[in-house]
Amino acid sequence: MRISTTCICSFIIFTAGMLQGIDAAQGKYAQMLFNELFEGYSNALRPVEDTDMVLNVTLQITLSQIKDMDERNQILTAYLWIRQTWHDANLKWDKDRYDGLDSIRIPSNLVWRPDIVLYNKADDDFSESVNTNIVLRYDGKITWDAPSITKSSCVVDISYFPFDSQQCNLTFGSWTYNGNQVDIFNTLDSGDLSDFIEDVEWEIHGMPAVKNVITYGCCSEPYPDVTFTLILKRKSTFYIFNLLLPCLLISFLAPLGFYLPADSGEKVSLGVTVLLALTVFQLMVAESMPPSENVPLIGKYYIATMTMITASTALTIIIMNIHYCGSGAKPVPQWARVVILDYMSKIFFVYDVGENCTSLQCVGEQDSESETTRTSSKEQGRGEGRRKPLSKGRSSDSDPLEKLREGGKDGSGFPGKNARDVVGCCSCYRTLIKNIEYIANCVRRHKANHAKGVEWKKVAKVMDRFFMWIFFIMVFFMSVLVIDKAR
Repeated sequence: MRISTTCICSFIIFTAGMLQGIDAAQGKYAQMLFNELFEGYSNALRPVEDTDMVLNVTLQITLSQIKDMDERNQILTAYLWIRQTWHDANLKWDKDRYDGLDSIRIPSNLVWRPDIVLYNKADDDFSESVNTNIVLRYDGKITWDAPSITKSSCVVDISYFPFDSQQCNLTFGSWTYNGNQVDIFNTLDSGDLSDFIEDVEWEIHGMPAVKNVITYGCCSEPYPDVTFTLILKRKSTFYIFNLLLPCLLISFLAPLGFYLPADSGEKVSLGVTVLLALTVFQLMVAESMPPSENVPLIGKYYIATMTMITASTALTIIIMNIHYCGSGAKPVPQWARVVILDYMSKIFFVYDVGENCTSLQCVGEQDSESETTRTSSKEQGRGEGRRKPLSKGRSSDSDPLEKLREGGKDGSGFPGKNARDVVGCCSCYRTLIKNIEYIANCVRRHKANHAKGVEWKKVAKVMDRFFMWIFFIMVFFMSVLVIDKAR
């Protein structure tokens, strides 16, 4: 056991020594290669064998993360990995001369690099890219991978916010070299999304890449560029629960203001409160959206709801004036009595006390009750007829008509009274009858005026129910339109 352990340790030490020797040999050849390659090399000139030759640069973009989407300033901030590949004719070697060394890694500032920049950059910092190492192969192929946080301008269309989709372009091209000197190609037909970190607000639906060749007005040479179009779809769940659903619930309170009794005194205050609440939500949306002519979908919904609530509040004020017309107003017109009180009240189930008992059963019950009342009154009259003879002597003293009959026998009208007293008593009866008639007329006028006020109140109640259902239908259809846009 001791011998085998010793052998294993010796083998490990020997292997480590061999690896160190190989690394040392490679390091020696890499240093020799580096000194020979960069002796007399200049990174200021385009590395081609002939100045008329075109240097081809291949570009590949990997999207790692979307850091921010500023809709108000229309700036997209993204974290990218940019890979550029080209051939340097001045950096080639025979790998057999350097013990099979086929590639080395050196700082990127030591070699010539294409001046490929983001054309639609919207960052205040114009610093250069990160100075990472490049991979240099023996055939002169250079691969440069560099991470970059880019801020690019993006035209934001907020017409369907929060159910909108955006397309942001990332255009890369050479800043000074034209197409006859440096030509750009995209490695893939789209950007690489394999390492993308899921965003909480946006979904990525693709990143197609297209090469464009543009001739500007200043120059006759073509300038190629590669444009990556980032297709974004907003995740609307956050905005539905925080902006749209509260507005939907608040908008359903507006029609309920018509159902609120007029005597409560809260009909107008409810409409004003709902209007102020929607104004707060409208300001929240306006602060996050760019000041453009395109009004977002949720903003249109807010404006439509606020207009509806304003109209409902104005109608509530008008209907309350109808409710409090009182007895001094004119009678309800005949057309309003027919249309509103006769037809609309039945359609919207607006009845006075007892008006909804119109079925045959209710009528039969009323007839039976009236018959029972008449029967009981007849029996009561018979009982009183039987009791009359028993109390005749007692009641005759207090009945003035009986006294008149008895007193009429001696020609004076009352026993022991003269004719002057009889005439005075008759005049008192006439005055009493006039007063009773006056009181009866006042009661009739009071009842007529009260009935007139009740009719106006019923008109106001019917109009409340009518507009309540109209506004409920409007709120429902507006909500359906907004949900339909979300598909």
